[in-house]
Amino acid sequence: MKIHEYQAKAILARYGVAIPRGEVAYRKEEARGTAQRLKSNIVVVKAQIHAGGRGKGGGVKLARSADEAAEIASQILGMNLITAQTGPGGRIVKRLLIEEGLDIKRELYLSLLVDRASGKVIFMASTAGGMEIEEVAKDNPEAILHEVISPVVGLQPYQARKLAFGLGLPMEAVNNAVPFLLALYRAFIDTDASMLEINPCVLTGDSKLVALDAKMTIDDNALFRHKELRELRDLDEEDPLEVEASKYGLNYIKLDGSVACMVNGAGLAMATMDIIKYAGGSPANFLDVGGGASADQVKNAFGVLMADPAVKAVFINIFGGILRCDVLASGVVAAAKDLQLKVPVVVRMEGTNVELGQKILRDSKLNFTIADGMKDGAQKVVALAAGAR
Repeated sequence: MKIHEYQAKAILARYGVAIPRGEVAYRKEEARGTAQRLKSNIVVVKAQIHAGGRGKGGGVKLARSADEAAEIASQILGMNLITAQTGPGGRIVKRLLIEEGLDIKRELYLSLLVDRASGKVIFMASTAGGMEIEEVAKDNPEAILHEVISPVVGLQPYQARKLAFGLGLPMEAVNNAVPFLLALYRAFIDTDASMLEINPCVLTGDSKLVALDAKMTIDDNALFRHKELRELRDLDEEDPLEVEASKYGLNYIKLDGSVACMVNGAGLAMATMDIIKYAGGSPANFLDVGGGASADQVKNAFGVLMADPAVKAVFINIFGGILRCDVLASGVVAAAKDLQLKVPVVVRMEGTNVELGQKILRDSKLNFTIADGMKDGAQKVVALAAGAR
């Protein structure tokens, strides 16, 4: 679950991480009032959306008076902010963060994330603050520092000092940086975060580190432990189809293609998307109905798929184990009838009761194509999707 910058900063502040003074504004006059209360020579007006690159898209601007802050707020609020991370559709800005300006001497990059290779949390740091870390990693990988953290003892002070010295901080700043880095780690662990990025983290004129920006993602699987964090979810920032799918416990991610996929098992879902691309098509989604899906869940999944106007054909790729093929087929037939299915559906089934499942599909007299294997299914569904355009 992604959260807004101002929400992430509020969490960090509770752990003693220094952040700029600021308030959230939903209207022009709120921005004016906040700017007046901050009494700063410069205030920053920042669009709050779940995407990076806001400054390049015109979503972050400086104001030198309360009136100018209000005017900038009126320009940004309601705008469709397009960045490299939003895609061409952009995001409508509905809230702003109004913050004080700071005396910035240097900009740094800091992040904590789960390293899948080592199975541990890794702390990354770089002197290339304010830049896209992907570009830094590509062009100058040696500029990125890494500290792998033991889950038994956590981030140690010597590791924090090593990062601080590696960033070239002066000694007085190192002394301030160590508790700052340790606090970031505690916030990351206590909230069950999967990613915490401070870009930039700034060194101020008085040798203190301040989180000028904050991006935080919470592990969905741990939200049952954090009722207060669940309330931070902003459905306006999520794809409506993904929100709908979450109501039924479906693992769904919308993509840009025309071939909808319904699969049981994340590994099989990834392989299915790959083979669709290999056959010359483009998947419209990732959808894992789960190994123990019922006929009703299959029906709900179909409803989500059909709500996407870009879908031209559907590929159902199921290995029948806990989810038997006859149960799947019954759910698919019921969904096709209720939704008055208009697009072709290719079904590849293997496993428990596969013959009975195929018979149910054939006897339905609906627009189903039964595939003989994944490759055959992918080729057929791509051809059908192309013919439906």
